[in-house]
Amino acid sequence: MDSLNIERVESQNQIPQPQKGTTFLRTCFNGLNALSGIGILSIPYALSKGGWLSLIILLLVAILLYYTGLLLRRCMDVDPLIRTYPDIGELAFGKKGRFTISTFMYLELYLVAVEFLILEGDNLHKLFPNACLQLGGKRFGGERVFILLTALIILPTTWLRNLGLLAYVSVGGVLASFVLLGSVFWVGAFDNVGFHERGSLWRWGGLPTAISLYTFCYCGHAVFPTLCTSMKDRSQFSKVLLVCFVLSGITYGSMAVLGYLMFGQNLTSQITLNLPTGKISSKIAIYTTLINPITKYALIITPIATAIEDAFRFRNNKITSLIIRTSLVISTVVVALTIPFFGYVMAFIGAFLSITVSMLLPCICYLKIKKAYKSWGLEFISIVLILVLGTIVSVVGTYISVRDILRHVLPH
Repeated sequence: MDSLNIERVESQNQIPQPQKGTTFLRTCFNGLNALSGIGILSIPYALSKGGWLSLIILLLVAILLYYTGLLLRRCMDVDPLIRTYPDIGELAFGKKGRFTISTFMYLELYLVAVEFLILEGDNLHKLFPNACLQLGGKRFGGERVFILLTALIILPTTWLRNLGLLAYVSVGGVLASFVLLGSVFWVGAFDNVGFHERGSLWRWGGLPTAISLYTFCYCGHAVFPTLCTSMKDRSQFSKVLLVCFVLSGITYGSMAVLGYLMFGQNLTSQITLNLPTGKISSKIAIYTTLINPITKYALIITPIATAIEDAFRFRNNKITSLIIRTSLVISTVVVALTIPFFGYVMAFIGAFLSITVSMLLPCICYLKIKKAYKSWGLEFISIVLILVLGTIVSVVGTYISVRDILRHVLPH
């Protein structure tokens, strides 16, 4: 999901695209980049919440979201002018459809930016537990200091108007995932941690959280229409989706199993927080985790800032644009300081936003555009079942994640 904003940033800054389109291999890489995000850090935690049998649910989630990706592809076949996900919403339900999908997409981006700050704070505190900051005679320490310092570092990157070159930095997301996976395996195999935890077979209580986190890992649907449009041969996009979901599924599944075997029920919301800091492999994993958010934060925030600037016609006013972007950074800092709970926030994103964007809206738009509701066949029944199951999981998962957040923010 982290890279779903690349194509939007490039289009908003009017970066010219190759006339011939992207190849099958390049599109596969871009799709993997869209599915390779910070979700890999929490996938072992998700498995610990649901138990070993929840790996079956991880597989089912991947299959369902692969199918909804195909539904978006079929919606695009109706009109060759469709290029983005909001275009599909407008084709189905007019301007209200475009507004609804855009709202969910931007809110998802905003909360991912918040997650970046929380991630940086947690992992930097893991590396430097005794660091503190003196301001006005008061001593500040812990994760919150690092959240503030990270925000100060990334703030200038959000002032850039043209992020075309910076956008290509995030192509390292796929490589970073493999480096992280390799580092975690090295810790377990060669750094005296081992793979001895048995874990639980099934945990009903943690299942909604596990499903929410699993869904978050596969929420790349916002970029799928753009990737399809950019291809030389759009008929191959279904194969691209299959390759991306299979490879990302192997990566996520491997990380989940490794982490659960290593730490069992003691897993934290980020696998890097369980790693012993004294080992070189652990430091490689943590530093790899730290670099990506710093380079990608501006890419996440820019589409939101651009949408605000366009809505109020401030696009050509540099001072106002700077104020808007600075305000967005400040607001994400405030949210991150208020709810610095990586796992709970990710579960909320997965339950409320990812399920809606990646599961419910593709089905609803497909039914409306293709008028599939007029035929009570196997396809219609399958889509209705997905909508019912997705709605139930979304409601329950959102309730549980909000409840957990409020219990920590308002403990009394």
